[in-house]
Amino acid sequence: MAMLQRDYKASATSYANPRTISLHGKLRLLKRPYAIISNKSSIILSPFEWTIAKRYLLPGRGEAFIALVASISIGVVMLSVAMLVIVMSVMNGFRAELLDKIVGLNGHAIVQAYGGRLDDWENVLQEVRQTPGVVEASPLIEQPLLTSFNGRVEAILVRGNTAEDIRELGEKVVSGNIDRLEPGSSQVAIGVRLAENIGARVGDTITIINPQGRSTPFGTVPRQIGYEVAAIFEVGIYDYDGAFVVMPMQDAQTLLLLDNTIGMIEVTVSDPDEVGEILAPVQQKLAGRAVIADWKTINSTLFEALQVERVAMAFALSFMVLVAAFNILSSLVMLVRAKTRDIAIMRTMGATRKSLVKIFVTTGFTVGAIGTVAGLIFGFIVLFFRQPIVEFISWATGQDLWDPQVRFLTTLPAKTDPVEIALIVTLALVLSFLATLYPALKAASTDPVQVLRYE
Repeated sequence: MAMLQRDYKASATSYANPRTISLHGKLRLLKRPYAIISNKSSIILSPFEWTIAKRYLLPGRGEAFIALVASISIGVVMLSVAMLVIVMSVMNGFRAELLDKIVGLNGHAIVQAYGGRLDDWENVLQEVRQTPGVVEASPLIEQPLLTSFNGRVEAILVRGNTAEDIRELGEKVVSGNIDRLEPGSSQVAIGVRLAENIGARVGDTITIINPQGRSTPFGTVPRQIGYEVAAIFEVGIYDYDGAFVVMPMQDAQTLLLLDNTIGMIEVTVSDPDEVGEILAPVQQKLAGRAVIADWKTINSTLFEALQVERVAMAFALSFMVLVAAFNILSSLVMLVRAKTRDIAIMRTMGATRKSLVKIFVTTGFTVGAIGTVAGLIFGFIVLFFRQPIVEFISWATGQDLWDPQVRFLTTLPAKTDPVEIALIVTLALVLSFLATLYPALKAASTDPVQVLRYE
């Protein structure tokens, strides 16, 4: 560019002279061997256009301020994209993890009998299993009671499960042996938070209190039965780990005086989002005898709050990308003003308006693309080290940033959705492209006669 400027400095007066060229006329292209003439309609950059674009991406020493603004633009795009990726992944992970853990214990739906007793439950269970879309169905007993150990009393939720369901809980055991839970063994598995609250360990005997005891001449005497802790498990949901006591179904029937009846049937379906439609025929058959509550109904408040928060966070953080686009626009405007003389010289050499538009669009779009890629990398790194980062901030500030009693889950989850990542990238690139149009068109409309008049 310096060579081109030296070449044309001597002749600037002639073609800028009003007597030679009309200010209202078009400036003729110079008939030079090295005149730059581009009549191509392709959007692909020519070698000349790409060379100039690269030169503008790396401003010289006298353009440090422009370079600073461009660097800030890249940083803002990077942070905005990274924040969108991190927040959306954490929200998705929170919903997926919460649903997985809730479904892991309660299934996608519960068929609960009126009065707490489901008579003829074997036939009902068979009907549910034969329903199209039902993957698994198993009997379940669940009853809130009390437990005591060494003078400590806690409210618990006794669950009577089949042998198959108890074995599936084995992967969540943190100490002990879940296989020891056999009918008549008087052994149970308890949640890790419950074990901490009452101070019980594997091998200790806890007392479970059932207020609905047997009637005597002196009144109703609560049933108090001792059970040995065979295993301690951790589901990952604070409320469950602090309340659940799992035992074989036969032992639960004995404790609750249910004889051979059960209280509910746990159902797992092929598509959790269509659980209502899948179980609609079962609901019609059991009308008046039982009610079906799916995971959406049981946890409706929690999941609706998550969905509202997810949409609100995505909308708010999208404005960060818009701010980054304005930074790109401002840096390009300053670049165009700084390069006005160079633009005029290129126009006199035969560079078309389209070439100038392509040069400045490429310059600004490249800044946005670099920031977007850097944001994706930074976002994935933060997601990978999210738990150590939370623990470090908690240690540095002395504040518990992830209290399981408030957050339900014991660790910070994350789940990346490829579709959402693609939408975030598209949003950043589209806004970056739109931000380049005004400066590029402004550069293309530069009048070389007015710029070089007094050169």
